[in-house]
Amino acid sequence: MIKTIIFLFIVGLIITGILINPILVRRRRNRLKNRPFPPLWNAIIENNLPIYPCLSPDELRRLQGHVQVFLAEKQFIGCRGLQVTEEMKLTLAAIACLLLLNERGQYFPRLRSILVYPNAYFVEERTSIGNYVVEERRVARLGESWTTDQLVVSWEQVKLDSTNWRDGHNVVLHEFAHQLDQEDGKAEGVPILQRNSDYPIWAKVMTEAYQQLCNDVLQGVKTVIDSYGATNTAEFFAVATETFFEKPHQLLSKHPALYEQLQRYYQLDPVLWA
Repeated sequence: MIKTIIFLFIVGLIITGILINPILVRRRRNRLKNRPFPPLWNAIIENNLPIYPCLSPDELRRLQGHVQVFLAEKQFIGCRGLQVTEEMKLTLAAIACLLLLNERGQYFPRLRSILVYPNAYFVEERTSIGNYVVEERRVARLGESWTTDQLVVSWEQVKLDSTNWRDGHNVVLHEFAHQLDQEDGKAEGVPILQRNSDYPIWAKVMTEAYQQLCNDVLQGVKTVIDSYGATNTAEFFAVATETFFEKPHQLLSKHPALYEQLQRYYQLDPVLWA
């Protein structure tokens, strides 16, 4: 009898924890978002995010709130001797949190740690070339997103992308778009959408745009979306996200249906930031 009571008590605690925990998390996040935004932080972000002054007052307020939550919940780890500074954290957080302005309520839930290298880093890559033969090579990378709990970026590349915002390349936007895509545990170019009815039109528009990019790349046609997006559908979503935020006018002109889907997903219209 005593064992049964203890068991039921423990189960009750577990159930109560499951029910209360999301509420506590939401309250804690709301407290963080409502804190005054330090003027120094504001100056650092304005200096490193070119579109920051172009945001509407409401977008600015929400972005600052998300940055405070992001900094409180994510761990930054310097690699190869790099000392991660406040500027690095704020710059990474501000760019990443642009993707959260659709107020989906999540903060890249699978992500725990952000590894920051001073510049490009090398990894050993294995590729099967058939007949039980595996090719090994050392390749340089500027960033990558893991489906477990880590994301990696090169700080040198982050700075370069911030300086050249309108070139359509941004390693932070790219890798955090992968995080959105990987929220359900799969990387296939389909993030979690608001309604089930949204998936068919998303699939249609994205597939058509992806196939067009693949065809254009094969024919040597100049494209608004970087050719790396033709690698696979997961990379296409990440590259399309970069283009949406950095070259919105060109994307809207060349791919209006794609722009509309990204606009609906991110709940933003970057054309207004020009």
